[in-house]
Amino acid sequence: MRYDLDDLRLFLGIVAEGSITAGARRMHLSLPSASARVRSLEHHAGVALLIRGRRGVQPTPAGTTLARHAREVLDRTARLESAVASYTRSPTAPLTLLGGGSAMHRLVPQALVSFLRAHPDADVTVSESRTPQTVRMLADGEADLGVVLDDEARGCGLEMEPLGDDSLVVIGQPGGILTGRTAVTYSEVAEHPLVGLDADSSLRRWIEKHLGPHAPAVRYRTSVAGLNVLVALAAAGVGLAVVPRRAIDPSQRLDVCELQDPWARRHHLLAWGVKDRTASTATAALAEHLRQAALSEKSAGAEERP
Repeated sequence: MRYDLDDLRLFLGIVAEGSITAGARRMHLSLPSASARVRSLEHHAGVALLIRGRRGVQPTPAGTTLARHAREVLDRTARLESAVASYTRSPTAPLTLLGGGSAMHRLVPQALVSFLRAHPDADVTVSESRTPQTVRMLADGEADLGVVLDDEARGCGLEMEPLGDDSLVVIGQPGGILTGRTAVTYSEVAEHPLVGLDADSSLRRWIEKHLGPHAPAVRYRTSVAGLNVLVALAAAGVGLAVVPRRAIDPSQRLDVCELQDPWARRHHLLAWGVKDRTASTATAALAEHLRQAALSEKSAGAEERP
């Protein structure tokens, strides 16, 4: 049988999200349309690919096999497109990818490794940039792709698609003051000594922006440049820390609490520059590697959680 690449992307999204509705949202499809595509896949395969339940869906053994091979097919397709594109674009014109500090922690590096290995003729210039600046550069044609936050990029007029969750949580030493708690407010967190990122970091500015003029007084015991160091300090009991959940290694021993404030619920979007997205298959290939990195990250986190 012949497989449609968009159907494979949809199926991978559904498997990663554990929901046909969420998978449809990733592909900007209606639920009836997505359901029809899945039924068509199952019809042509001659076997059920998903187990449907009240709380979502999970792949059957056949569905797991399809998902594994679909990832390989999409990766090889991206390699093919980039190889052909290398004959039409100047090797001296690298792609430009922008993203905030959270995206630069694991998402962007993982996508870069796979993309650059698969496309030896393509180069990428990567810069850390807060969402407002990223949006401006994309709109001015100064960048090809950007990983932005939904709240700050909403209504900017750029073409965007959902990429992954970037919600914030509070972490602390195992057996410490967060033990037994499942959720706290930032006001409660601010009553205790904190460790944080540098004052100019994207995350620190995000928090301060949403707290506004009535922000509680906070004692930062120290400020550091990277999320890895910040998580390590919190795990060692130096102070509590507010970090994106996706920055936490699931195997690391930490107490983790949801942050109840509405501004803590964030999502990454993949934003395209104003250039015609069909003009560069290399850009499309890099976008696909970012999607796969986000899916891989979500799947790994889901496997680690009980």
